Amino acid sequence: MQQSNILIRTATLKDLPVLLDFEQKIIETERPMDVTLKREKISYYDIKSYITADHTEVIVAEHEGKVIASGYGQIRNRKGYFIQKQLGYIGFIYLAPEYRGQGIVQNILEELSKWFTSKGIEEIRLTVYDKNPRAIRAYEKAGFERHIVEMRYNLKEKR
Repeated sequence: MQQSNILIRTATLKDLPVLLDFEQKIIETERPMDVTLKREKISYYDIKSYITADHTEVIVAEHEGKVIASGYGQIRNRKGYFIQKQLGYIGFIYLAPEYRGQGIVQNILEELSKWFTSKGIEEIRLTVYDKNPRAIRAYEKAGFERHIVEMRYNLKEKR
């Protein structure tokens, strides 16, 4: 498939059913990577409010009228000891499996970067599971660098 057939655009409320499905697919993929997630149906994002919020930009990729990928950028306030008062945070990156390896996620990240730049944001961060090397490679390919390692210690498991 040609990249020229892919449309990257801002999500609308009409996209909500597909985006809610993407969210569940993300959770399904991440559950084996995180034993702390509840087993019942959960939700990570308030996608509906993200679509309408001024401080958040939800992006989708579309192929032949079908939404195939998503991501959001959100402006977040920082604590007073940081140089920048705000940063950009990226999340909700999903791409339908049959479209992987075609640079579509890179295009979504570029669009979000442009949006952050237009809002005066100088730094973007994201979180990714250490047990998700494919996602880590994609983010590194886009120029992201590993910065902080979050660690956990489960007291219950150690007893």
